[in-house]
Amino acid sequence: MPEQHTDQKVILSADSTCDLDAELKERYHVHYYPLHIILNGKDYKDNVDITPEQVYQEYYDHKVLPKTSAVNTQEYIDHFRPWVEEGYEVIHINLGSALSSSYQNCCIAAEELGHVHVVDSCNLSTGTGLLVVAAGKMIKQGMDAASIADALRERTHKCHASFILDTLTFMHAGGRCSTVAALGANMLKLKPCIQVDNHDGSMGVGKKYRGSLDKVLVKYVRDELSKHSDINTDLLFITHSGISQEYIDLVKKTVEETISFKEIHVTTACCTISSHCGPNTLGILFETK
Repeated sequence: MPEQHTDQKVILSADSTCDLDAELKERYHVHYYPLHIILNGKDYKDNVDITPEQVYQEYYDHKVLPKTSAVNTQEYIDHFRPWVEEGYEVIHINLGSALSSSYQNCCIAAEELGHVHVVDSCNLSTGTGLLVVAAGKMIKQGMDAASIADALRERTHKCHASFILDTLTFMHAGGRCSTVAALGANMLKLKPCIQVDNHDGSMGVGKKYRGSLDKVLVKYVRDELSKHSDINTDLLFITHSGISQEYIDLVKKTVEETISFKEIHVTTACCTISSHCGPNTLGILFETK
């Protein structure tokens, strides 16, 4: 489809769960809307007034995990309305619809206001971030909002996201895996790879690795990159939930030894993501052509 160049004014917006770093957020003028983190009866805005470290500490101290809550329709309306009233078209990219009702709520807001183009990323974290960056590039090229949204929807199944879990404690505490599975994996030093289904954003368990984190991460990176013969080498994300620099450096070195990417960005996962997977979780996220 030929690109349509337009004089439209387009605003790029996304759920805060897209986990971009500050540089990319600024480069593509991305406006975030934070999801809610409910902890001990208090409502926090994700990564605005609460951090993953605070979430972990609360769990270590009191065995309490937060509840995460979607953005409601009225919040989206209030977020988009000023732009729509100023004559902008808005593109908003949501956390995968299987993971949150934010997408449905956003669609209702868009229907009410008009001029808002909602995209279900069918992904999480920087799996969503890949689409946000793609949208930013298309806006710079002068494409119109409807064409950009259509192109993004076509691209969702080309965004690949997976993570290695160092511990199943948080998944279990959040009701996402049974005590037996958690105990078994932790005793056997198993580190499961969580694969995101890029048709709706749901999560499944892929390969289970055994051994120390440094050895597992190297194997995982090689495995993920060797699965695809048509990797888009423009951008790869290394996204983690709080992990020591030596592991990040090791993963980056392994990526660079395997495939040459134009840009590698290291980003930290927000509370919505981190509270489910716990510390020392790390993933690589990239697109295929």
